[in-house]
Amino acid sequence: MTATLYYAPGACSLASHIALEEAGAPFEAVRLDLAKGEQRSAQYLSVNERGRVPALVEGDWVLTENTAILRHIARAHPQAGLWPEDERGQAVADEWLGWLSTSHHTAYAHIRRAGRYCDDETMHPAIVAKGLETYADLCTMTEVRLSNGGWALAERYSVVDPYLMVFWNWGRGPACGFDMANRFPAWTAHARRLAERPAVRAVFAREGLALPA
Repeated sequence: MTATLYYAPGACSLASHIALEEAGAPFEAVRLDLAKGEQRSAQYLSVNERGRVPALVEGDWVLTENTAILRHIARAHPQAGLWPEDERGQAVADEWLGWLSTSHHTAYAHIRRAGRYCDDETMHPAIVAKGLETYADLCTMTEVRLSNGGWALAERYSVVDPYLMVFWNWGRGPACGFDMANRFPAWTAHARRLAERPAVRAVFAREGLALPA
């Protein structure tokens, strides 16, 4: 069965996009332009009523939420080796996915989507500033976790690694504008190792993104 992944360039769906490419699974990638509001179109809302990416469709079955999609891809394609086999390795992978989704993603939403948190537009600059401060602190914590080199799960590449790429990429983007190479060298080295993988290069090209320098 050919799956369909709905994504937006550079959004968190980047991780699921890379995971599918790594798995070697047949899939169709459907691009949504968030700036044009395509995620709120009637056509897409019939797929994902939440109006967000990613969404993975397999036949008449739809799965949303990045962490769930990443786990599903890894488990559905065990030959790709994207999920640990031992219980403790699985627990650490879950720890990483939870950490990134509930901390980094939430902080970044305060930077990009201040209106979600306060209707008073005069308060938005303060929300953005606090979001930037929090995101930088979280990046420092992730930097420490990656300081021993290798992948998120030491020697084993997993779906955690492309998810890390999402937040590294956001850190260097215009909303944050961090000098990732100087502020977070270990995480940048991790991103550069990822950029050497054919699946990552293929997805970055498809999404029109610049690879880590």
